Amino acid sequence: MTSDFLVIGGGIAGLSFAIRAARHGSVTLLCKGRLLDSNTAWAQGGIASVLPEGMRDPGDSVDVHVADTLDAGAGLCHEDVVRTIAGEGAATIDDLISHGTDFDRDADGFDLRQEGGHSKRRILHSLDTTGREIATSLIETARATPGLKILEDHFAIDLITTGKLGVVTEDRVLGAYVLERATGEVHVFHSDRVILATGGCGKVYLYTTNPDSSTGDGVAMAWRAGASVANMEFIQFHPTCFYNPAATGPEARSFLVSEAVRGEGAVLINDKGHEFVKDADPRGSLAPRDIVARAIDREIKRTGKPCVYLDATHKPAGFFREHFPFIHEKLLTFGLDAEKQPIPVVPAAHYQCGGVVTDIDGKTTIRGLYAIGEVACTGLHGANRLASNSLLEGNVLARRALDHLVRHHPPAKPAPATPNIPEWSHGDTAPPDELVVIYHNWDELRRLMWDYVSIVRTDKRLRRAGTRLRNLRKEVREFYWGHRVNADILELRNLVAVASLVVDCAIRRRESRGLHHTLDYPQLDERFEKDTILRRF
Repeated sequence: MTSDFLVIGGGIAGLSFAIRAARHGSVTLLCKGRLLDSNTAWAQGGIASVLPEGMRDPGDSVDVHVADTLDAGAGLCHEDVVRTIAGEGAATIDDLISHGTDFDRDADGFDLRQEGGHSKRRILHSLDTTGREIATSLIETARATPGLKILEDHFAIDLITTGKLGVVTEDRVLGAYVLERATGEVHVFHSDRVILATGGCGKVYLYTTNPDSSTGDGVAMAWRAGASVANMEFIQFHPTCFYNPAATGPEARSFLVSEAVRGEGAVLINDKGHEFVKDADPRGSLAPRDIVARAIDREIKRTGKPCVYLDATHKPAGFFREHFPFIHEKLLTFGLDAEKQPIPVVPAAHYQCGGVVTDIDGKTTIRGLYAIGEVACTGLHGANRLASNSLLEGNVLARRALDHLVRHHPPAKPAPATPNIPEWSHGDTAPPDELVVIYHNWDELRRLMWDYVSIVRTDKRLRRAGTRLRNLRKEVREFYWGHRVNADILELRNLVAVASLVVDCAIRRRESRGLHHTLDYPQLDERFEKDTILRRF
């Protein structure tokens, strides 16, 4: 199958790009599962944007938003990138509204909220299911867009590049090999304009707020193709995920309690009622996520308790139910009324701040390959993402990537001669007969990362993780080449690759900065005030 644009991923970045790109040529959008199984659809909080004068919080400005982002990013944000993305926030909101997104309003206009790390109220939301509102409106628009073909349950296996085919000219992308999950067949999708919008890698950890689809596929594919990858040591752990003591598996720590709950006045306390985060930062519960997550981790280890608590019981009756209806109802299913009881919470893996290296237009180090959204490392997030900047980045980069492609590589322009792309070939085509071992490796990998490469690290833990990951890579390689490929094998292959990148980047950063905190190097070191960039070859 051939198209002018091949988009891999169906969150805010992929959908925003695909809808606009259909005005310029044929578009195929691949989603390995269902469209609503994206990080975008799961996002509760909102989208950060400085609105035009008269609509914004008094005293807010793009400069203030930039300053907040730089502060959260702990010295690694690229200021020019931050300024560009923050400056296009109002255009992003207009774009989403044009597709039918309905943000909450009050008598004065948009009902703006505040979240941790933000000094002003600039978060637009749709109750506490903002991501689902954005995803639903974009999906409806995409399905009605002429020239845009959406294929769900199509899993991209690997990128096809001239380099992989042995062509010695400039390395450029040619398309992707894709597994059709319903039939088990592998197809060649040809395009010399491929956009990765596959999201993050939260499932590399045992406990995560991410959907099951977040297995780092885009980063792994780009890495195998030879693209540069950066800053994978910076995995953000969301501080407040519901802890259910009655549950015995990973679901015990998988339900997110939005940052916006703290933004509206809820405070973190220990079992004695003490606001312990203030011991680490005067902003307390509204400090940036890296600070709050470490404070919770430290408090749990200090006290030996399984969790801390998010307390909103001091708010007026009905406040929590009105502002956070989805969270309130979900908690009630677990027998907890947040208006009367503090919510038990723990941190969980939430957001990948590094990724495939791109410029401000989403362009990677491989010609024709672009990366947008969480899969990309643009320089916006630095060492720690500021809350609600991610949905903003996804839309801004989608628009910028398309504009860059249309200017520099338009579909109407004759493409270079394409080498003959061979059909996808594999090793043994026997069905996998050891699925239990595959699932065991999956579980071992996630526990390994949680125990050794989590919120607080040491050299010894990282080395142990690296040693075990080398063995796992060998085992997964045998599964990949020795059995008929299915989604489980592909996801495990990608998770092992991404976990290895996280560890390799973490070993190289001999300091504590943002989301990377190591007991062996507890201080900032100006020698490491730079991105950790890796390239396979």
